[in-house]
Amino acid sequence: MKVSNRGCIRRLSLRALWANRTRNMVAVLAIALTALLFTSLFTIALSINEGMQQSNFRQAGGYAHGSFKYLTEEEFSQLKEHPLMEDWGLRRFVGMPTGVPFNKSHVEVGYSDPNEAHWTYCDPVEGRLPAEGTDEAATDTHVLELLGITPELGAQFTLTFEVDGQETTQTFTLCGWWEYDDAVVANHVLIPESRVNAILEEVGVTPPGTDGMTGSWNLDVMLKHGARSIAADLGRILADNGYQDQDPAAPGYIATGVNWGYTGAQLSSQIDPSVILTILVMLALILFTGYLIIYNVFQISVAGDIRFYGLLKTIGTTPRQIRRIIRIQALVLSAAGIPAGLLLGWLLGGVLTPVITAQLNDVIGTVSVSPVLFGVSALFALVTVLISCRRPGRLAGKVSPVEAVRYTEGKALRPKARRKEKGVSLVSMAWANLGRSRGKTAITIVSLSLAVVLLTLTVTFTAGFDMDKYTAHFTATDFIVADAGKLQVSTTGFNSGMAVGEDAIAAINAQGGVTQSARVYGQSIGMLEFIPEDWFLARNRPYYSEDSLQWLIDHTQRNDAGFLADYVQLCGMEPFALDQLTVLEGDLEKLKEPGGNWIAAVYREDDYGDPEMDSNWAKLGDTVTIRYVEKFEYYDNDTGEVLPIEQVEAAYAAGHSITSYAKTYRDVDYTVAALVTVPTALSYRYYGDDAFILDDQTFLRDSGTADVMYYAFNTTEEATAAMEAFLQDYTENVNPQLDYESKATFAGEFESVRGMFLLLGGALSFIVGLVGVLNFANAILTGITARRRELAVLQSIGMTTRQLRTMLAIEGLLYTAGAAALALGIILVSAPFLGPILNRMIWFFTYRFTLWPIGVVLPLFAALGIGIPMLTSRAVQHIPVVERLRQE
Repeated sequence: MKVSNRGCIRRLSLRALWANRTRNMVAVLAIALTALLFTSLFTIALSINEGMQQSNFRQAGGYAHGSFKYLTEEEFSQLKEHPLMEDWGLRRFVGMPTGVPFNKSHVEVGYSDPNEAHWTYCDPVEGRLPAEGTDEAATDTHVLELLGITPELGAQFTLTFEVDGQETTQTFTLCGWWEYDDAVVANHVLIPESRVNAILEEVGVTPPGTDGMTGSWNLDVMLKHGARSIAADLGRILADNGYQDQDPAAPGYIATGVNWGYTGAQLSSQIDPSVILTILVMLALILFTGYLIIYNVFQISVAGDIRFYGLLKTIGTTPRQIRRIIRIQALVLSAAGIPAGLLLGWLLGGVLTPVITAQLNDVIGTVSVSPVLFGVSALFALVTVLISCRRPGRLAGKVSPVEAVRYTEGKALRPKARRKEKGVSLVSMAWANLGRSRGKTAITIVSLSLAVVLLTLTVTFTAGFDMDKYTAHFTATDFIVADAGKLQVSTTGFNSGMAVGEDAIAAINAQGGVTQSARVYGQSIGMLEFIPEDWFLARNRPYYSEDSLQWLIDHTQRNDAGFLADYVQLCGMEPFALDQLTVLEGDLEKLKEPGGNWIAAVYREDDYGDPEMDSNWAKLGDTVTIRYVEKFEYYDNDTGEVLPIEQVEAAYAAGHSITSYAKTYRDVDYTVAALVTVPTALSYRYYGDDAFILDDQTFLRDSGTADVMYYAFNTTEEATAAMEAFLQDYTENVNPQLDYESKATFAGEFESVRGMFLLLGGALSFIVGLVGVLNFANAILTGITARRRELAVLQSIGMTTRQLRTMLAIEGLLYTAGAAALALGIILVSAPFLGPILNRMIWFFTYRFTLWPIGVVLPLFAALGIGIPMLTSRAVQHIPVVERLRQE
């Protein structure tokens, strides 16, 4: 028979809750603390994510979801109407100034509609975007500074830039400007679309020009599905219009771009079981931390009310109804505690986030106010509360009335075996008190030890960051001087106009303090290598269909051995530069033999410094043929004619397929003497072609060129600062075509990265440590409160107040000693596994075992173990012994 008693159960639950106000305050505090934990962690995580995304967007050039590149006007008009697009923007590139003073800045001249300008951070703070049919232009304050123009509406400025390889000089009227943001990779000079067409007509360029992009229509889009499936949505838009983005050689190909700045786009491309497992483990750890706080409260609460629940069972209350009473109480307490925790957690996260992001050069400081943040935090807190009250609810539901009357905290609901009597001391009494509720004791110790372990991991993590590994990844020597364009991220080549002059090298050496130095010579004439056909197929198969690949093979030159010609990266190095290479196999000394024909094959490294042995075809002892080309011949595949060099650009502009062949050349055979890896700083800094190295004399002899791509050198420690100041002045004022990199620059970036992780880990340790300390205080407080009658009995039979406080202090010390021992055990057991994992996870990490954080927190734990029980017992002592004896 069903009885409608939900209302009765609800009233009973609320009245029982109201009768224990002090305990309720502790429970509300615990729930608020759990919500604070979740909210502060999620605030920091989401805020850093948003800051990183904003920085990524600036580096990527904007925050549109994706783009369709180098379209014709017809393709642009067709694609922009697709229903998957929420909005779109148009960008048309015209050209770039490359001479001084723009050789160290990436400046693009072109047209952007209002949407595109907004998405690429080109919103004028003064004035407006240029109007059609005018000579107006809008730009940023950095471009104006380089031009020596004071930001003032109506100011005239003249700009010389290249349009598809042809130089033009144009004068514009300033109609608006925005503040320079050094996080944005490209600076823009925005002009009207009508002026774009006029300039293209003036220089005789028909979109997309010989470079395949000048004047073309670039469509940036915001998608209705957001960043969850950018690549798939772009592919669907193309497919619905009869295009594709998979095979550049197949009909209907249109290049697309996915904005890598979106975290969702990165996760969708990198998600795998290990990433999912890592996320789940992190979420489980966070939930467990919150569980530790709340479980103790409900466990002690149920123990205190166990007689009440037993009496309810005598009048017919079912275990399910008792569990419902406890669940209703948990929800009411959550309604009070969670909102307070959300607010406090957001405020704490808001304080910590700017401090953390301030340590990063590439993260913008922002505090997230996303509704997702509060929703997820509240959900986590509520789920944690419901999980935490399940076991206490089951305990209350299964207790019989007789057992309930006999129950005291920690006493099992079953008879215990008799033990032999021993002498009683304060230490033995304290030890026995901890053993009465092993579950509560274990949870308290685990909560405290978790904070210690986390602090130790944080220190171990940040101490393991290896500055030598980090700086070696970016620079091989104290200083490297090169053409400013060569040191830009976007550089993909080298030519004689970028060579470092001997006058600059002499000026550097004249400063004194240079201990070792080397020239690295780059290829400034045409060079080809000949590679096996299977290697040619492996390199090109990802980019071509089988039919296109066969056409490419048929139209590629071969040598007598049947090898196919392909582009190559070849450089010559003086001895000091050769010394910076890592030899995998063979002997580099052979390269230095006078008149020898020895060469080193270069293999790439992954981020962890491990060589990728499939990144070059040449092995030790192989013969490598380098073709030094003096003159190329150009063949029009559409007409079958050989074109003079002056007609090549026009043929490209007309859409013809042009193939170049070496007409006048010298072939030289070399024997591979060594397999090596090269520091990125001394390489061509782009991938795609096989790389080889000659010594400087062999390179000069065979190439006939002496163009220095890099000048690398070390200095004495005393001369480093002076050389840094000299190079900064020299590359800015004396020879602005040049720029430099130094170890000091990358060392500063390394300290920023390490400082960020230290602060982030410290913040996490602080929050979890606060949880552990408050959980410890809560366990002691509720334990003393639940045993107040028992403690009063001890005092009534002769225990002094001092003895009572000493016993409680010993209990606290036993808690903290147990936490320290558990933390030490976890660290010792995990060290053999943790080291290799961290070394694999972070390429500039070297694991170093450390225990000193435990030694630092031991005195703090001792103070807590003594102080908290003493203060708590002092508060209880205000109630007379007689009054405490009367309490049930």
